[in-house]
Amino acid sequence: MSHKIWAAAAAASAFLLASVSVLQAETCGGIYTVKPGDSLSMIADNLYKNAGMWSTIHQNNLDTIGPKPHNLVVGARLNLACINGLPAGLEGGAEVAEVKAPTVPLQVAAGTAATAKKINLLTADDYAPFTDRNSLNGGLVTEVVQTAMTRANPAEGFAIHWVNDWSAHLEPLLSNALLDLGFPWLKPDCVQTPDNYRCENFYFSDSMFEMLVLVFAAKDRPVAFDMDDDMIGKTLCRPKGYYTHDLDKDGRNWLKDGKVKLEMPDKNADCFNMLLAGTVDAVVVDEFTGRSTMKELGIGDKIEIVQTRPLSIEGLHVVVHKTHPRAQELLDLINNGLAEIKADGTYQKVIGPHMSLIWADF
Repeated sequence: MSHKIWAAAAAASAFLLASVSVLQAETCGGIYTVKPGDSLSMIADNLYKNAGMWSTIHQNNLDTIGPKPHNLVVGARLNLACINGLPAGLEGGAEVAEVKAPTVPLQVAAGTAATAKKINLLTADDYAPFTDRNSLNGGLVTEVVQTAMTRANPAEGFAIHWVNDWSAHLEPLLSNALLDLGFPWLKPDCVQTPDNYRCENFYFSDSMFEMLVLVFAAKDRPVAFDMDDDMIGKTLCRPKGYYTHDLDKDGRNWLKDGKVKLEMPDKNADCFNMLLAGTVDAVVVDEFTGRSTMKELGIGDKIEIVQTRPLSIEGLHVVVHKTHPRAQELLDLINNGLAEIKADGTYQKVIGPHMSLIWADF
C-alpha cells in the first residue's frame, strides 16, 4: 500500500512540475538579472537563440546600460522584449496569449468636419518599420503614439492623419496649426545648433522609440570604435537625404572640421557595395536600415556590426510648433500617456510584435 501511495505522490509531483514548466513556457519576455561574465551577445544567444540580437537588448535598456553595450553591471535588471515567443519563463513575462499577433494592414476611417475639434496628429507612409499603413498597426511608432494618446484620453478625442508628402509636414501643416502634432521626427543637437530649423520652431516630446545608429564594417577590414577619435581619417557612408547631425554632435565635429569624409550615394545598397569594394571604411546607418540592406544583398556573412558602442542613439519624437496655442498642454498630454504605458508594461507589449516581425525579416 505504501508503495502505491509513494507512486501516486511521485506521479502527482511530476504532474505539478510539468504544469509549472508549461506555465513558464507560456510566458514571454520579462526581467533578466545580469550575472558575472555576462555580455549582451551571450544573453541574446542564450535567451533569444540569436547572438546578433544583443542590439535589441541594448536598445530596450538604454536607461540601465547607457550608450556602451559592454557596460553591464552584475545584478542589473534588464527588460527583455517578447520577440518570436522568446525568452520564455522569465520573471515579469507576459502571458503569450496577451502578446498580439500580426494583423492586417492599417485601415484608416475617413474624416468628417467633426474631426477638426479633435487633437489631430500627422504622419506618413514609407518609413517602415516606424510608420507605414502596410505595416502592423501602421508601424511601431504609430502604435506607440496611438496607445499613449488612448491612455491620455483627451476629452476632445484625437485622430491620426496620413499625408504622404513629408516635406509639407513641418511647413505649412504644423507651422500653421492645420494639424496639431506630427511624428516621428528626429531631434537635432539643439545645444550645438540652436539655429537649426527644427530647434528654432518646434518642441519635442519624450522619445517614442530610440533606435541605434550602428557602424557596419567589412569582416576582412574590421573597424575599431572604442572612442570618437578612432574614426578620424576614415571614409564613412550614409545614403543621400539622411541626417548628418550625429556626426557633429557632442563636440565630435567630424564633418565640420573635416575629420572624416562622408560619401552619400543614392541608396543604402550603394553604401554596402562601396564597403565591400573597399572605397569606404564603414557604413553608418540605423540598425533596421543596415540589417535590412544586408539581407537584401545577401551579404550577412561578409559584414560585421561593431559592438563596442553605437555611433549614436536617435530618438523618434512627436513635435508641435512653438506658436501652437496649446503646445505645452499637448506635449504634457502625450508625455504623460507614454510614461503610463511604460510604467505598467503596456509599452513592451506594443513593441514586442513589431520587433518579432522586424527580426523575422532579418
